[in-house]
Amino acid sequence: MREDIRLNERAKELAPQIKAKLLTVIDPELELDIYNLGLVYEIDVNETGHCRLVMTFTETNCGCADTLPIEVADKIKEIPEVASAEVIVTYNPAWEMTRISRFGRIALRISPW
Repeated sequence: MREDIRLNERAKELAPQIKAKLLTVIDPELELDIYNLGLVYEIDVNETGHCRLVMTFTETNCGCADTLPIEVADKIKEIPEVASAEVIVTYNPAWEMTRISRFGRIALRISPW
């Protein structure tokens, strides 16, 4: 899991499964997954299996702001240990291109450094 995503202990245990799901959620404007874009800030899974995920968008008027959080929650709920999921959208801190992973930078054809 990326070091810049805050995880509680239960989320750390489920990190491989959560990462696998996040890699399948594609930002339709940039055509890259939200994990490598660095859109996810925090993941918390409590003892009842409720997952709270905090994410952002590349811009405040993103055309997928209404649909992408629903898709993220639906994907996370596919994990057997997750009973429910909510996605909270924040713009603080604002997303920056420096959050894009090296893989993401290569995929988007921008300098990986």
